[in-house]
Amino acid sequence: MKLSSSFSLLFLFTSQMLSAAPLTATDLYQVQKPTGMQVSPDGQRAVFSLNRYDLAKNKSNTDLHLLELGSGRQTQLTFHPAADNQPAWSPDGRQLVFVSKRDGEQNQLQLLTLGGGEARQLTDLPVSVSNPRFFPDGKKILFSAQVPAGFAGDFKLLKDEKKPLHSAKVSENRIYRYWDHFLTDDKVTQFFAYDIATGDVQALTPGWNQWTSLDGGVEFDLAPDGKQLALSAVSSKPPYNSLNFDVYLVPTDGSGKAVNLTEANPADDSKPVFSPDGRSLLYGAQKRTDFGNDNVKLTRFDLTAKTATELAGNIDLSPQQWFFSKDGQMLYFLAEDKARLSLFSVPAGGGPVKQVLRQASNEQVQVAGPAQFALVQHGISQLPEIFLLDNKSRTLKQISQINTALQQNTQWGKVEEMTYPGSDNKPIQMFVIFPPNFDAKKRWPLLSLLHGGPHGAFNDAFGTRWHPQVFAAMGYVVIMPNFHGSTGFSEAFTASIHGDHATKPFFDSEAAIDYMTSRGYIDESRVAAAGGSYGGYLVSWIAGHSTKYKALVNHAGVYDLMAQFASDSTLMRTYAYAGSPWKDKDNVLKASPAMFAENFNTPMLITHGEQDYRVPVTQGLALYGVLKGKGVDARLVYFPDENHWILKPQNSIYWYHEFGQWLERYIGKGPTE
Repeated sequence: MKLSSSFSLLFLFTSQMLSAAPLTATDLYQVQKPTGMQVSPDGQRAVFSLNRYDLAKNKSNTDLHLLELGSGRQTQLTFHPAADNQPAWSPDGRQLVFVSKRDGEQNQLQLLTLGGGEARQLTDLPVSVSNPRFFPDGKKILFSAQVPAGFAGDFKLLKDEKKPLHSAKVSENRIYRYWDHFLTDDKVTQFFAYDIATGDVQALTPGWNQWTSLDGGVEFDLAPDGKQLALSAVSSKPPYNSLNFDVYLVPTDGSGKAVNLTEANPADDSKPVFSPDGRSLLYGAQKRTDFGNDNVKLTRFDLTAKTATELAGNIDLSPQQWFFSKDGQMLYFLAEDKARLSLFSVPAGGGPVKQVLRQASNEQVQVAGPAQFALVQHGISQLPEIFLLDNKSRTLKQISQINTALQQNTQWGKVEEMTYPGSDNKPIQMFVIFPPNFDAKKRWPLLSLLHGGPHGAFNDAFGTRWHPQVFAAMGYVVIMPNFHGSTGFSEAFTASIHGDHATKPFFDSEAAIDYMTSRGYIDESRVAAAGGSYGGYLVSWIAGHSTKYKALVNHAGVYDLMAQFASDSTLMRTYAYAGSPWKDKDNVLKASPAMFAENFNTPMLITHGEQDYRVPVTQGLALYGVLKGKGVDARLVYFPDENHWILKPQNSIYWYHEFGQWLERYIGKGPTE
């Protein structure tokens, strides 16, 4: 692991335990994850939700924890069997508001006085609440909730609302479902204020009828004086033949008079953040309407002059999260940067961008002082922990011990970063993960993992899904190539496959196999590939175009491009495919794996979830039916209760089991005898 600008990494780990064992799928669900971290107003403490899995109950739970940033002392604050999430500090740092179901079926506001005993429930509404935040005077709490479009604020009407007797989902919109749920119930996210003294709830956006997202979430900020909200919302109108997000300014007096600040930009504007003085807004702007992964442009909007200024224009990065320093003089943002999620800075008035931290993946970054940040960091071989970054002394110090025992008690496979020539002779970055007992003098089976998207990347990050250390521990050399179309390697590289999803990524994946077999320790007769979503598309493409592989694993993969017009996301597919079923369909057909089924001969494991609306389950079922019809070895693992991802712990562990059994059946495991 490397730190830019001469940072020194200060782990608090002791010597590694002698009983260390390779990572297993079950181990992944022993990892505790800090989420929703918020630093106190005085910068001395951080509160966060700690997620823990209970495999016996097949679910997770979260409780609130407090971490002293100076000493690293950690205290558990809540112990309820219901999940406690989204903590926020009161302005004086004495209280916390959070959301939890506690005694009901819906998340409600809970107020906890530090050192004052149990939390007390504030709201009892017929809807689930989220995103709590204190107003600057500490007398009211802002929150959001999903309600019927046009809702005026009378929750008594919602309590008395009768559900229809039929189960039909009806729509004339182009966008009518998302991920794993339908959008036909005409619900939107609105904002409310809870008065702590009286218990009254005031509607701040009565009559609001626009989507703030397709999953019910909202990107927003409250002005420093509490008088305005800035939020990102869909400005497009039904039937949503296009989808454009704009930034709106809304007063918090309940008048509901929203003003669109970014109407002139036909592409998306997102994640508004107020400056500390409240005079400007920072948000992200995209420019293309035919491609959803062009670089986000960091933009500052002067609320008095009504002018927008692009910042950080001298870099080929796409910022994801941004925030001001406490004095408002500097801006900081996270961005994917060559397979890392790194932290950067730029003067608030404009100027050169500087890299602050480039190591593994960093998230939940919070200002803790004039030159200090609290953050969560994790990597392929690094379990999530909270760190304190001192930008003045150039030090990064681990201050939590959440996963230290498991970190030390795991025998990690070596991770090596390599680059090889790919399509157009462009350098392709990939991570290689070796088995813990790797011996370069022996010949090993190779597993190539192919990421989804296609506009995504394999970053140096920890996750429970598709963890390469688990596959390496099974006895495989694992490669993770970031082929053409991947994010974090320049905007041009990401857009290079627009209109042709097959050619360059396939060439890059084939070149990765050739590169690895040339190194002398790979048994080229024992090679497999596995991918999910777009990675599954590549697996299906490989099945019809390559003879390098003895086994394939296809999770939620695209098989028939024509059938992808049943997906929840069709707006930009005509651009992505350079065609459609009604125009230039030959371009779609020639890039569709289904058109090359006559070449399918490689054994394939197919896994898919019924509730997958991104790549409908019929894609996996059709591919399985074709393989079985041809007499090709195939196995179907179907999850009736999962979406595009396999998320339930026991389902996930079983998925890893099936994955390992399939590979072992066709390419064995461990070095060649």
